[in-house]
Amino acid sequence: MARSLLILNGPNLNLLGTREPETYGSQTLSDIEAICQAAAKSAGFACDFRQSNHEGELVTWIQQARGTADGIVINPAAYSHTSVAIHDALRAVALPTIEVHLSNIHTREPFRHHSFVSPVAIGVICGLGATGYRLAIEALAEKL
Repeated sequence: MARSLLILNGPNLNLLGTREPETYGSQTLSDIEAICQAAAKSAGFACDFRQSNHEGELVTWIQQARGTADGIVINPAAYSHTSVAIHDALRAVALPTIEVHLSNIHTREPFRHHSFVSPVAIGVICGLGATGYRLAIEALAEKL
């Protein structure tokens, strides 16, 4: 059975490249997917890359990862700060998870400083733009 990573992206990340490029950069979600596919392949993983603006869909995908993925990279975007459901789903599947944010959430508005995902992640990478995804994949490959 091939090793596999699930890479999830939360709300509004489909607008990357045009949405607040001074905060999120100029790369599109497709650009980030290409980075992830290459990094996963280099590390010996298949990569299932997805984005949703719907919390429930993200929860369903996390639950479905049990038995099909070896680890999860997640950029929950705004759901980081609000979603107990995503926290609970990640805890329930108990897969090694790394949380990624394009911007440094700790230098932004105070409401962005808390993440419900961080306590169930083995690591958090923020503020490094799309490079954070590659680093998360490399870290998971090393951990696995």
